[in-house]
Amino acid sequence: MLNFRNFPCRKTLLAVAFAGGTSLALISLPAHADNIQDAQRFLKQGQHSQALEQVDKFLSGKPKDAQGRFLKGLILTEMGKTNDAVGIFTKLTEDYPELPEPYNNLAVIYAQQKQYDKAKQALEMAIRTHPSYATAHENLGDIYARLASQAYDKALQLDKGNASAQSKLAMIRDLMGSRPAAKPAAVKPVAAEVKVAETRPVETKPVATPEPKPVAPAPVATAPAPLAVAPTPAAATPAKPAVEAKPAAEQKPAGDANVEVAKAVASWASAWSKKDVKDYLAHYAKDFKTPDGESRSAWESERNKRIARPSSIQVSIENMRVTLNGADRATAKFRQHYKAGSFKASTSKILEMVRNDGKWLIQQEKIGN
Repeated sequence: MLNFRNFPCRKTLLAVAFAGGTSLALISLPAHADNIQDAQRFLKQGQHSQALEQVDKFLSGKPKDAQGRFLKGLILTEMGKTNDAVGIFTKLTEDYPELPEPYNNLAVIYAQQKQYDKAKQALEMAIRTHPSYATAHENLGDIYARLASQAYDKALQLDKGNASAQSKLAMIRDLMGSRPAAKPAAVKPVAAEVKVAETRPVETKPVATPEPKPVAPAPVATAPAPLAVAPTPAAATPAKPAVEAKPAAEQKPAGDANVEVAKAVASWASAWSKKDVKDYLAHYAKDFKTPDGESRSAWESERNKRIARPSSIQVSIENMRVTLNGADRATAKFRQHYKAGSFKASTSKILEMVRNDGKWLIQQEKIGN
C-alpha cells in the first residue's frame, strides 16, 4: 500500500497555502525524475504551462503514479482549471483512500466555490483517514465558521433586530480575519527545490472509498458579549458621564443620578472582569429581559458557563452617556471592550437601567448603533 510518509527515497515538501483561511495539503513528494523536478521548479516560479508540460511527460511513462498525479492537481488548481483538478483529486481518493491530502485539497476547491457542505464532507474523510492530520482539522474549523456565518446572516435577513445573531455574526467575521464570508481565497504555491532520487515503481490496488461517518459539527465559540473588531481594552474604569440637557429644575438630582448609574455600570464591568458570577448576576433586575426570551434560570446558567470558560476576562467601558427617563429609569450608552485570552472585541452597548431599593440594575441589554 502506498504511503507518502514511508517512501524509501529523499523527499521534499510541496506546500500550497489557502490565503486567509483554509489550507491546501502539505504533502511529501519524492522526486522520481527530471520531469518531476522541473515541474516543481516551474510551479514555484509561477510558470504553470511549463510545469503542466513537464508533469504530463512524466505521467506519460507512469500514468498511475500518485505523486505525479497529485502534483498535476496542484498545477491545475493554480491555473484555475478547478474542474480538472477536482477530477484528479477525486480519482486519487478512489485509488488511494488511505491518503488524506487529496481529500483536503478537494475541500479547498469546494470552499473556494462556496460549496461548504461538500468541503465539510471531504475534510471529514481526510480526518477519518488520518485523525492526526492537523491541516484538515484546522480547515474543518474554518468551514464550520463559514456555515455559521451563513446561518447568522440568514437569521438577520429574517429578523434585522436580532441582537444575538448580530453579535455572533460579528464574532465569526472577527475570527475569520474580518473578511467577507463570501470572498473566495486565492491559492499561492510555495515549493522547495527537489533533489532527484530514482525509486522503483510501487504497485497499488484500487480500494473502494469508505462511506464517511457523520461528524458532529464543532461548536462555534461565542463570547459573553456582543462582539466586533476591537482595540486593546483599557482598565475597567468608568468614563465621566455626559449629562444630557434637562430642565433647570432637574439639573442637580440628574447629576447625582448620572454618577450613580455610571458607578453601577462600572461595578458590573468589574464583576465580569473578576469572573465573579454571583456579583455579576446581581447587577441584573428581577424582570431583566433575556436576549432570546429564555427563562431567567436558563440564561443565568448559560452566562455562568461562558464566564467560567476563558482563563481570564477583561471588560472596560468608555464614552459613556447617561440619560435619565424619570426618577427611577435611565439609559446608559457606551463603548464596551472585551478581551478573553487572545480574543479581543469591541462594540457599542446600551443598558436600560431601573432603580430598585436605591440600587441601579440592568433591565435590558442591547447592541448600540
